[in-house]
Amino acid sequence: MSTPQHAIGSGFGAATTAAEVLDGIDLTGKRVLVTGGYSGIGLETTRALAAAGANVVVPARRPATAKEALAGIDGVETDGLDLADLDSVEAFADRRLAAGEGFDAVIDSAGVMASPETRVGPGWELQFATNHLGHFALVNRLAPLLNEGARVVAVSSGGHRRSPIRWDDPHFERGYDRWEAYGQSKTANVLFAVHLDRLGKERGVRAFALHPGGILTPLQRHVSHEDQVALGWIDEDGNAVADWLKTPEQGAATQTWAAFSPQLEGMGGVYLVDCEVAEVTEDGGGVAPYAVDPEEAALLWDFSVELTGVDGFGR
Repeated sequence: MSTPQHAIGSGFGAATTAAEVLDGIDLTGKRVLVTGGYSGIGLETTRALAAAGANVVVPARRPATAKEALAGIDGVETDGLDLADLDSVEAFADRRLAAGEGFDAVIDSAGVMASPETRVGPGWELQFATNHLGHFALVNRLAPLLNEGARVVAVSSGGHRRSPIRWDDPHFERGYDRWEAYGQSKTANVLFAVHLDRLGKERGVRAFALHPGGILTPLQRHVSHEDQVALGWIDEDGNAVADWLKTPEQGAATQTWAAFSPQLEGMGGVYLVDCEVAEVTEDGGGVAPYAVDPEEAALLWDFSVELTGVDGFGR
């Protein structure tokens, strides 16, 4: 499989922070939407973007919590949005369309991980519904507001290696595994970016997916203390012990780089790690071949259109 997944020599790395990525980049006049932009790496992304001059819209399932977390950061606006509820996604998009203000980047940073078996909508598995379908519907509904040159950034995970798309049982109706479900949703994030870039580049919209790295944030709320110790993330006292863990500021770097780095000009549809284009690898690191397969990406796009009833880019 021919692929553009090759390192470009960015000069950045795992320890780079979001602020360092944006050093010297003036975002005055730019508008950015950051889902999950009030917690964890999303909050650090919002903070860095606003410091560089951007106006940031942060949709939130808990608007009051978001306002409290974002207090004191200039240039930030909050609004209500529940990605697991397509009626909420439609209502949010309708408000944005009525306002008529375009976006220069959309960063899909919100998500759930390893949640207990939960069904939403017509019986969809929660992680696939929230991490993928909610963002799919959101970006497609906001398509008219994506300015020429806009970038859509899908925050995936190295966890995509836990599962490709389970075409025979995508909603885990025949037995639930929370980590496999998470992995499938993260593979979907990558495939979404691959096909969105294919559809959007003629109108100047590019898309990227990425692994932000391992960061201890509220994303782990469904992973017990005991499980985190067993996984080698923390010790018995709750202290981070894994040497690969990043700070939230470092975890926010790759998505911030994806959204505005001039180093990615003219590129798209690729998966990024540590502010660099990742290689395709069968085992560990990089990106799994099935996650960047253009045929899989097209199939997932069509499937997502059927489920959500939304297609803002055409197939």
